Amino acid sequence: MKTFRIGGIHPTDHKLSANIPIETVALPKQAIVPLSQHIGAPAQPIVEKGDHVKVGQVIAAANGFVSVNVHAPISGVVTKIDTALDAWGLPMPSIFIDAEEDGDEWLETIDRTPDLNRIYKLTGKEIIKKIQDAGIVGLGGACFPTHVKLSPPPGSKVEVLIINAVECEPYLTCDHQLMLERGEEIFIGISLLMRALEIEHAIVGIENNKKDAIELFQKIANRHFGIEICPLKLRYPQGGEKQLIDATIGRQVPSGALPIAVGAVVQNVATVYAVYEAVQKNKPLIDRVMTVTGESVTRRGNYLVRFGTPLADVIAQAGGIPENTGKIIAGGPMMGRAMSNVNMPAHKRTSGILIMTEAESVRREPVNCMRCGKCVEACPMGLEPFLLVRQAEMRLWDDMEQNAIMDCIECGCCLYSCPSNRPLLDYVRMGKATVGGIIRTRATQK
Repeated sequence: MKTFRIGGIHPTDHKLSANIPIETVALPKQAIVPLSQHIGAPAQPIVEKGDHVKVGQVIAAANGFVSVNVHAPISGVVTKIDTALDAWGLPMPSIFIDAEEDGDEWLETIDRTPDLNRIYKLTGKEIIKKIQDAGIVGLGGACFPTHVKLSPPPGSKVEVLIINAVECEPYLTCDHQLMLERGEEIFIGISLLMRALEIEHAIVGIENNKKDAIELFQKIANRHFGIEICPLKLRYPQGGEKQLIDATIGRQVPSGALPIAVGAVVQNVATVYAVYEAVQKNKPLIDRVMTVTGESVTRRGNYLVRFGTPLADVIAQAGGIPENTGKIIAGGPMMGRAMSNVNMPAHKRTSGILIMTEAESVRREPVNCMRCGKCVEACPMGLEPFLLVRQAEMRLWDDMEQNAIMDCIECGCCLYSCPSNRPLLDYVRMGKATVGGIIRTRATQK
């Protein structure tokens, strides 16, 4: 069975919420809508205090090509444009909307019926324009604007569309459940993306612990031209773009290059569903399915959440915070980060909430590096984490750049594999952020 060639680990998957039907979270009394829910420039508000908005209305416009529109997730009145704290206590510019008492008023142009729309009316350029207007971003974690990915630079040629249905992060099951419940819509979304890219070949990569999704997608693929289902061996972090490309088509993206360098465009399966809703239903990206899970969570499951809903409300619907909670993580245990604030709003980046017990969340005491090399063996990018950590400790930023720190995908394989319990990922993240800042400053001075 296929997989990628360099590094990787196999942590216990802990898919506690697998096969639990998607449940809709109640609308918030107030939605706090961040202006930066994507890579690139924050959107600029186009509403003012006192304005009445409908669900799906643009409330902040994209500020440049690498930026996206932000839409009202609920109907109501704009009460202020101010900062709100994110999960780590940092201020983020946001639009505050107080919900209406008499219902949820949507834009009339949005098709809210459950009817499946299989008719393709638009050209490739028109599809990309609708995706751009709808504020679609990659929902696998990076939140890169989708219309940018669909607009490769001149001289490059797209040969294959790869759909990331791997969901290799332990605990998370939202993509899996979305595939089971919205399979037909996802395939229509894939066909739309193929038309936008002007190609005839797409591959859906699914790890082998989702046999029901593989079986379902293979049946649906028989009715759709050019879409291939590729079961993959369980291996983390196979959901990384470069690892998935290697696993599915056997091509390795060079250091510092993008997938288009090997003729590939990668889209997350939840993004594909959002594309279907945007193009076929005129629905902008105002909600997403996320997982709320943990051994002690009483109603763990997969929840459809409007953006702007306080995560505390989502947790409450899942049974509340257990008494023995030691840590709450935004995302999964490998790439997620511990939260200091559960009142922050859900947004496009929020794939899940993992509630860990006190016993699970205790970090073991680190000891001196024993030079075993396990972090090097585990790194899927072929880096030397032990060396990068040492350079970060000594603030050797130039050396870190030369040793390809910017290739790091922050997957946590090094930390997971370290028998000395060294906080490798913490240092690598710090070093990568610092080096990235130096590179951006250098670019602006040229």
